[in-house]
Amino acid sequence: MKNIHAAPVLAATLAGTATFAFSGNASASPKPDNRKSGQKPNIIYIMTDQQCATAMSCAGNLDVSTPNMDRLAERGIRFENAYCAMPLSGPSRSAMFTGYMPSETRIIENDIPVPDSLKESTLGSLIRNAGYDCAYAGKWHVNTVSLPSEFAFGFRNLHGHDDRGLAESCIEYLREDHEKPFFLVASYINPHNICEFARNQKTPHADVPDFSLEDCPLLPANYAVNPYDASVLQFEKRQNYSLYPSQDFTPDDWRRYRYAYYRLVEAVDAEIGKILDEIDRQGLWENSVIVFTSDHGDGCGAHQWNQKTVLYEEVAGVPFIVCLPGGKNAGTVLPQLINNGVDLMPSLCDWAGAEVPEGRSGKSFRKVAESGDAQTPFREYVVTETNFNQTAGTLGWMVRSPKYKYVLYDKGRYREQLYDMESDRGEMVNLALDGRYDEILQEHRAMLEEWMKTHAARHLRHIPVK
Repeated sequence: MKNIHAAPVLAATLAGTATFAFSGNASASPKPDNRKSGQKPNIIYIMTDQQCATAMSCAGNLDVSTPNMDRLAERGIRFENAYCAMPLSGPSRSAMFTGYMPSETRIIENDIPVPDSLKESTLGSLIRNAGYDCAYAGKWHVNTVSLPSEFAFGFRNLHGHDDRGLAESCIEYLREDHEKPFFLVASYINPHNICEFARNQKTPHADVPDFSLEDCPLLPANYAVNPYDASVLQFEKRQNYSLYPSQDFTPDDWRRYRYAYYRLVEAVDAEIGKILDEIDRQGLWENSVIVFTSDHGDGCGAHQWNQKTVLYEEVAGVPFIVCLPGGKNAGTVLPQLINNGVDLMPSLCDWAGAEVPEGRSGKSFRKVAESGDAQTPFREYVVTETNFNQTAGTLGWMVRSPKYKYVLYDKGRYREQLYDMESDRGEMVNLALDGRYDEILQEHRAMLEEWMKTHAARHLRHIPVK
């Protein structure tokens, strides 16, 4: 793939809102069934921030109650192997809305804007040009935290970067008379407020109720740092106490952290429920594609890690649910590998009948979702990349194949990791050190090399060879 910039990729890289009043007494008018009329489906994209794939009760987590995310899973298809493009908000979101990996656009931290060459071909613009009315509510963060104006990147701006009032702005929008199909994004900030909680600060967008230690979840099974984990991660943690105040955490501190994290997940779940109630009232399930995900996860105490950036499963893995019109394949769980960054644009454009510009590297998961079949082929592997640009600048890549996960960092001891995702999802036994897995290790090195050759950021010198 050609780099979209004339300038070479740097070695340090990887490779006034408008608000609308809400009236609780407004009546909902029935919406036409687009499936019967031949019209395109509405598209509703709901996103949280910093939510682990497992931070939902429908994923089997007994420490959190998420009835509204569960409602989405009951009506849709839950993909249990979905990963972000990069586990940091700005870069992850940039992949969703540009269709490029962060290393390709050089959006490798939160304060980097969309390149001028892409501003007219972002996801909102493409779907708007296909005949949709497009609206956005909540956190944007590519690079301004809210959309920069009342209309930007193809979207009408409904509500800024604040969970309070976000659902109400979306409900007001859904109650408008729509002459066209619509594309609505509801982008929440929580459970991201766990960052403030970890620093003993007030959580700005949701409250954590008072609690005692007895109320707190136990430590996760993979709480320990495995003895052959990448040494550079502890080095990175020491570089920025503000990002990683957990350096001094006791086991009880981690239990408190996990309690607060799950309460913040429940808070955003309740807000999502308001939108789903309006979808119920209007019968929008019949003529809408609804996608739910998060921009990245959180360590949540696994390997004693808080926040993001690292390539642990809790951080790189994200919830991913797709609800099809009419409830097709409702309640299905699928194993296909998804990159919720670059795969979003081709998929939503597929449903919207919008043309994806040449050079975007994602794949549409529409056929997989509509088949509802675990055997429908999709990707042989997905790649997540990372850059600790906020600390010491370590680069990293993850290759996830159906059975294994390979992780490579560009420096430090034990910088190669290989895990069996069927028997060791907690990443406690690094098989890269076991000679019996040498062939599998070489296969995953080759996958990463292949990926680097087809993307703008190439760092082949970082891939070990034997």
